[in-house]
Amino acid sequence: MDRRLLLKLMGAAAATSMIAPIANAAGMRVVVAGAGIVGASIAYHLAKAGASVTVIDSEGPASHASRGTFAWINATWAKQPRAYHALNQEGVSNWQILSQELNIPLRQTGSLEWFDGNTRQQKLTAQIDEQIAWGEPARMIDAAEVAKLEPGLVFDSTKAAYSGNDAAVDPVAATHAMLNAAKAMGANLIFPSKLTAASYLAGELKEVTTSQGAIRTDKLVLATGAAPYMMGQFTGTDLPQRSTPGVIAITKPMARIINRIIAAPGVHMHQREDGRVVLGEQDGAPQNQAHAMRLASRPNAFPTRAFGEEHAARMLAVAEQFVPAIATAEIENVYIGWRPLPIDGHPVIGVAPKQPDVYTAVMHSGVSLAPIVGQLVAHELLTGETIERLGPYRPDRDFTEVKRY
Repeated sequence: MDRRLLLKLMGAAAATSMIAPIANAAGMRVVVAGAGIVGASIAYHLAKAGASVTVIDSEGPASHASRGTFAWINATWAKQPRAYHALNQEGVSNWQILSQELNIPLRQTGSLEWFDGNTRQQKLTAQIDEQIAWGEPARMIDAAEVAKLEPGLVFDSTKAAYSGNDAAVDPVAATHAMLNAAKAMGANLIFPSKLTAASYLAGELKEVTTSQGAIRTDKLVLATGAAPYMMGQFTGTDLPQRSTPGVIAITKPMARIINRIIAAPGVHMHQREDGRVVLGEQDGAPQNQAHAMRLASRPNAFPTRAFGEEHAARMLAVAEQFVPAIATAEIENVYIGWRPLPIDGHPVIGVAPKQPDVYTAVMHSGVSLAPIVGQLVAHELLTGETIERLGPYRPDRDFTEVKRY
């Protein structure tokens, strides 16, 4: 066996060992606020370890960022620095385990990526060299190899980055699978249920108040994504975010037209096992006053279906330049996804400095990181141990040095 692969499998096995039943877990009550893919993973791993878990969400499972995500599972060149890249590698490896454990369809056929312009392409080559040094099965390939991997792709460059370990998943289905598994192990799922207050006695959390009533608990996990007010209200500390919207369009099922994740100039696309093609825009919303007004309230849906379909048509037109067969696609859904992105680009994972019984788990790479973060958070909560590799992502770090990846 390749030594690099062996080390990855050993790392995944070590992480998986954390979710075995924990001696003192049975007496611990945990409320997980947020039923997106990160909250679902935390709830699943807590329940698996033996904790008494309640999951609440103001709307329901995967109703916000997890519904409107492109769901590209990767440890790509953008995941900087190396320690963060390694955490994402663990996420990718643990998706293989989680998908088998819960029968979640995982399409792990790799990705193809390229950019406009020689300067950016040269930079991509250097970034892939770094990926190789960091243990990623990535390489630059020529047009002939691209054609073999994607016969239906019109490739307009000389080289593309091929990352064979990358994968994609249906984030809504994956979220439901983890929540259903948690429920089968005794977790309570309460939707819709909005978190409104927390009550303490002698500095210890005793219960949370929700729109559905009070819940007795020992710990509260905030996996509330881009919600702007939750951190300040329940931790006493604001989380600086630069959350941005992105549009995701999903087609009706169609015959297979692409095999891998395609990150082409102007559009991303992949095709799920059920035949649906997922399109993600690269440029974001137009920078004008009209769009700024529409987005001020952070909507997850367009004001009308016709308006959403206009955005989808624009994305399809770009995609058709690279995959002509997509011209016959019919749009099924269009979503606005608000990326929960802390200002320095890294996750916020850990105990709130002012409220030790409140634990935060907010990140943009939620799909890639969900399996490993769920395990690590459950382990810290139930054992009281501090996991060293989560040190750079604590909520009390200095956010003034903005690192844009």
